[in-house]
Amino acid sequence: MMRIEGSNRLMHNLEDLFALLLPLHPQLLSLRRGLIIFLSEFAVETRYPGENAIKRQMESARRWATEVRAAVRPIRGLPVR
Repeated sequence: MMRIEGSNRLMHNLEDLFALLLPLHPQLLSLRRGLIIFLSEFAVETRYPGENAIKRQMESARRWATEVRAAVRPIRGLPVR
């Protein structure tokens, strides 16, 4: 979840958040596939009973999350660890 600068809105929809960030940070374009297509679906599908992720999906989600984190932390002025 991210607070949108200049407002009191919090956003957790990755597709909407990406659409807001991309014009300001075009270097994020390479993350589109993982962020919008994979992580958004992964987050929703595995949240509900009866839907489980296999190990390969879990590992892929973790890799994408790590890539997104590494790209976003410098934008937010945070060190990449």
